[in-house]
Amino acid sequence: MGEYSISEAMQQFLNGSRIKGGIQALQIEDVWEEIMGKTIARYTDKLQIIGDKLIITTNVAPLKNELIYQKEKIKQRVNEALKQKVINEVIIQ
Repeated sequence: MGEYSISEAMQQFLNGSRIKGGIQALQIEDVWEEIMGKTIARYTDKLQIIGDKLIITTNVAPLKNELIYQKEKIKQRVNEALKQKVINEVIIQ
């Protein structure tokens, strides 16, 4: 049996766990203001990860339009912030 650091053990646990998306969504929420700025963060209602999709919910129509145009940039920034390729698609609701 090999030895693992706590970080490696946690990563292996999360990879096989159903709570992985929830944990990653919390990680994104922690850096969302840094990634997207104060205004966007303030009017973003909810962030979810389902599979490899990041679902961003907002009730502000102009913000929805802006986020739709920035999907690729959002995907890139989130993956950089998490230091791994987690998000393949961004859905704006």
